[in-house]
Amino acid sequence: MNVFAAGGLFVLTALAEITGCYLPYLWIKDKAPIWVLAPAALSLAVFVYLLSLHPSAAGRTYAAYGGIYVATALAWLWLVDGVRPTVWDVTGVVVAITGMVIITVAPHS
Repeated sequence: MNVFAAGGLFVLTALAEITGCYLPYLWIKDKAPIWVLAPAALSLAVFVYLLSLHPSAAGRTYAAYGGIYVATALAWLWLVDGVRPTVWDVTGVVVAITGMVIITVAPHS
């Protein structure tokens, strides 16, 4: 799988995970009805399926996914929650993505 396909798959995976967690959060905060738990559960099932599509070992995949998850979560913060990320948020994303790149491009036996 090429880098761009893997990155796109990671973004879709992160969106599924964040949606699956965000909907119950809204329900707990009394901002959404209980029926949102059904699409939340479906979204988390999609998350697990998408994560399983990566060809690398599970632990390495999860570690690499973490960098994309952090970036996607901050994009969610801005686009969904309406909170603009700070320079420290962006710096943290750069550090996380750097770690992800090291994990994914390093030679593995």
